[in-house]
Amino acid sequence: MHWRRHGDFMLGWLLLIIMTESLVSAICIDGFNLALPKGSGIATYSRNLLTAFNDIGISGQVLYGPPAKDSRKISEVTLADAIRQPAKGQKLDRFKRTAMSQFGRSAYPIVPSDNVIWSSRGGGRPQADCFWAAGNLFHYAHRCFQAYGQVTPVAFEAVGHVGRPDAVQWTATLPLYAKNSANIYTIHDLIPLRLPHTTMEDKQRYLSMCEFIAKKADHIAVVSETTKNDVVKLLGVSADRVTNTYQSVSIPESISGRSQDEVALEVEGVFDLGWKDYFLYYGAIEPKKNVGRIVEAYLASGVERPLVIVGGRAWLEEGEISLLDQVQRDGTRAGKRIRRYEYMPYSMLISLVRGARATLFPSLYEGFGLPVLESMILDTAVLTSTGGALHEVASDAAFMVDPYDVPAITKGIQALAVDDDLVDELVRRGRVRAAAFSPQAHADRVRTMYAGLGLV
Repeated sequence: MHWRRHGDFMLGWLLLIIMTESLVSAICIDGFNLALPKGSGIATYSRNLLTAFNDIGISGQVLYGPPAKDSRKISEVTLADAIRQPAKGQKLDRFKRTAMSQFGRSAYPIVPSDNVIWSSRGGGRPQADCFWAAGNLFHYAHRCFQAYGQVTPVAFEAVGHVGRPDAVQWTATLPLYAKNSANIYTIHDLIPLRLPHTTMEDKQRYLSMCEFIAKKADHIAVVSETTKNDVVKLLGVSADRVTNTYQSVSIPESISGRSQDEVALEVEGVFDLGWKDYFLYYGAIEPKKNVGRIVEAYLASGVERPLVIVGGRAWLEEGEISLLDQVQRDGTRAGKRIRRYEYMPYSMLISLVRGARATLFPSLYEGFGLPVLESMILDTAVLTSTGGALHEVASDAAFMVDPYDVPAITKGIQALAVDDDLVDELVRRGRVRAAAFSPQAHADRVRTMYAGLGLV
């Protein structure tokens, strides 16, 4: 039995070596957001990036930082574990690990296998040829930057014929960099600097991290021309060091391919909502998402079609939901027209999007705005704003409003509630517009960026 397990292990390494050597480059991304149990927009970006790597012949890899004292003992089971306990240890031990992070951490490879079943709610096992792990990497890197203003270098320790990745693409603003590999950083937006009142970050610390990235990065990837302009203006990065790859959405056929009748039955049975007979907002409940003005405009519209809000609690949410809480607490008829859910399973959320008359997403500022693209893909009309990159994504395929103008949002809701021709036209335009952000279009942009860096 021992020899059989050993043989399986060696076969796994052999297959990985053959696969890795047959590809032009190996590029690793961080698993900071991929490890979140409920995912995030950046987790979606990370998975789509791995898909793009696969499509253009790059060996995709993922670096994780799960709870563990000895990085050499981390297994795939640890990576797939849903229980993410915070770093433990005595106060002195935590102090030492925090202080030593500025001098570097080592990451060790893990061979993916078919023996461990990853959570489908978390997106399943990432589409990667190799995993790397360093215990509590992200936790102590953030602590180190907070305490000392120092970033954490990461050394990828080769095992056998598996060498370090040619490049690491950090999918968020993280106080980390890879030693002896190219470093590409993705900046989704600079909202803490553009709209500082909407976030809880320490702005000086955030700016310091961005300035480090601007100096250290071999290249910077962004997801819109809006963010590219912000990076150039606010961080002083030359435009030739920044590439806009936009984003993409890939919805599994098992979910998107369900019939309209089946989805309509689910929406009615679970939520008591009619097909194309309600408005939908989904996303975080935070100031930049403008949920407070959505509620205010909806209540002022007098529209009878319900409003469904799907969003987890986030920072500074009190001001966004105070009006909603009051009307629902008072039991008014208007308040009863609004439904709120803090969390929704992905497949059920897709059904809600498909069944909605329109998605309301008049955000104050976005680096991209995934709900707009997702809604267009799913044949749902969109009301969005001129804030940030939203006009880039929507173009002429959405009802555009000033996000600060509540009467304008109100008129948009009223128009979408009664004008079937307007809704049908936005759906038609949205379907066309969404093609510009297809997985293939995204892969082509990623290929162009890495070709410019000499990595494909």
